[in-house]
Amino acid sequence: MKYKISQIVELTQTPKSTILYYIREGLLPEAKKLKSNVHRYSDEHVELLEYIKYMKQEMGSSNEEIKSMLKNKNSSLSSSFSMIAPMMQTLENIPKDAKHYTKEEFIKEYEVDVELLEELLKDEILLPLGSDDFTQKEASIVKLVKNFQGIGVEYSILREYASHAKALSTLEYEMQKKLCAIRDDENFSTLWKIMFETLFVAKEYMQGRSTHKVLYEALKEEISKK
Repeated sequence: MKYKISQIVELTQTPKSTILYYIREGLLPEAKKLKSNVHRYSDEHVELLEYIKYMKQEMGSSNEEIKSMLKNKNSSLSSSFSMIAPMMQTLENIPKDAKHYTKEEFIKEYEVDVELLEELLKDEILLPLGSDDFTQKEASIVKLVKNFQGIGVEYSILREYASHAKALSTLEYEMQKKLCAIRDDENFSTLWKIMFETLFVAKEYMQGRSTHKVLYEALKEEISKK
């Protein structure tokens, strides 16, 4: 469907000046020029404006981050990759200014025991983004493991965390495939909101509240025995 800019403004509740700014910044494609001062916008503009608004308001993304997320999208945003790509940078959870190390540099910098490192990689307690790409994130997990060892406690809970995290990730991927399988021009905005809010809202809520509930019940039981 083709729209005048006034219709796009009304549909998305986005000011005209903001739409034109996004086009200049490369977040939105140019409108189709029919003749001088006559331009038409498409459903893609509507989808992208909704997406940009969501990423800014709910995820706190900058223009540059959004532009980076969208640079590999296809024209219809209909593929599995194009739906999942925008969240990959967020899931990495690595600061932009983080220092990256090769495996050899990482071992030397943090004085990591090679056998322990290999064990943590094997158990998928450590999950570097690449086989030769380590950061402070990996160092913090190694430090945690050393703290377990320092007081003579087995860090089996971390193995359990790793196992459950992998199972949950598989479940999330199955959800993503189901959402992509039913994608059309009408439901796209709702689909990626479901995906993002499941991963970044529902998961945190359920995990946090479940831990709270278990600890709260244990505390009540402890108090009742006094």
